[in-house]
Amino acid sequence: MPPRTTKPPRVAVLADSDTRWKWGALTAHRIAAGPPAETAPGEGEPAAPVLDGYLLRGRATPTPRQLAEVGVRADSLREVTAVEFLRTMAREPYDVLVLALVGGGVQAMLHGLKRVWEDRPKRPVVVTGYVGVVYEKLADGLLLRHGADLVLANSRQDADRFRAVYDGVGADSSAVTEVALPFLGGAPYAGEHDPYTVVFAAQPSVPDRRTDRAYLLERLVRHARLHPGREVLLKLRSKPGEHTTHIEELPYQKLAQKLDLPPNFRLVYGNMGEVLDRTDLLVTVSSTAALESLHRRIPTVVLTDLGVREVLGNHHFVGSGCLASWDQLDAGHRPDPDPEWVARQGVAADGEYATAFDAARARIAALLAADALPPLTPYYTPATAPGYLPGILARHHLGPDGTPLPGAPAHDREPGPVRQIVRRAARGAYRHGVQRVAPVIRRMGEL
Repeated sequence: MPPRTTKPPRVAVLADSDTRWKWGALTAHRIAAGPPAETAPGEGEPAAPVLDGYLLRGRATPTPRQLAEVGVRADSLREVTAVEFLRTMAREPYDVLVLALVGGGVQAMLHGLKRVWEDRPKRPVVVTGYVGVVYEKLADGLLLRHGADLVLANSRQDADRFRAVYDGVGADSSAVTEVALPFLGGAPYAGEHDPYTVVFAAQPSVPDRRTDRAYLLERLVRHARLHPGREVLLKLRSKPGEHTTHIEELPYQKLAQKLDLPPNFRLVYGNMGEVLDRTDLLVTVSSTAALESLHRRIPTVVLTDLGVREVLGNHHFVGSGCLASWDQLDAGHRPDPDPEWVARQGVAADGEYATAFDAARARIAALLAADALPPLTPYYTPATAPGYLPGILARHHLGPDGTPLPGAPAHDREPGPVRQIVRRAARGAYRHGVQRVAPVIRRMGEL
């Protein structure tokens, strides 16, 4: 933020799921308050930002339980459509806007914001990035995020890859800014607990086959039986009927109902950081929780039982020293992470994390100090991607030039009782289709 000021910066975060709200809100808190060096003598610490949250209405809009589990403070929080949000941005004088959305959502907002801010010399600094490990659709996701003032990379490795993609297509790569995952932290691992606790961090869509998910659950239960003195926890992301960033068609809760579970095996929810406080061994296929665990020096295993494959995301951990199988874990294997690999992921607990967001803060401060900011300039335009961009914008009720299409949702009133009922019914029908109907149709197609 601008140097020598204690005025609280105003920050808006637009998110479309629980995990992206967590990333966006925590990122906002880390980048909006300038580093201590920016505070003039006698002025005290920089003021905490005023954070307004906006939840983009859709299939994955977080429930109150999910928001409470994330545990991130916001001064205001409300649900909006894309058009409602753009009209709010046209009149609200924010300093920073964090777009915590899927790539297509970011692209639509960039074009819509370019339109609503076209006559404003001063506008918010626009920031976007990724929730965690980027292991698929690298070029597609990055180009959909191009045009923001800052595109955050969670590690040195990601920053190098991001710049290579932008430079490779002739796009400006100066927006790429190296930071770290904003939710790392917690006390370093200090030794085994009593009882020794093994945690499996489940993922909504990895793996996606019923047989693979049933296998992983069976192996976790088997580990609990082989080690009755250990506590074995299955850490779940959502309850049946809730959606996260990814669709979960086969919740582990339902698969577990068919098993005879040992007394030392439990299903748990809650904040991942609190679960890690009592973890002695973190096991996952490819969850970002592995990076949280490594940051705290907790023994961490990325499973190889289903192969090391791009579709699983565990290929990202090649060279980490964390790859292992359930057979090895049952026999007492303890992983030994490679320090160089861990450092390149931005999760090394060596003191550097405290300064990981300084570069982003400095860039934001410089942009806010400028007399005017240039218009947003996404890589994709009606001229460069005429067969791709219009469809992305139309999904958010925007035309090719970023203006709302006729019939876009009203923005000047809260939804009435009938409209609220229709929305809940539609969302419930969608979730029923995803979790009940779609798997049945898929199984029928495999006969």
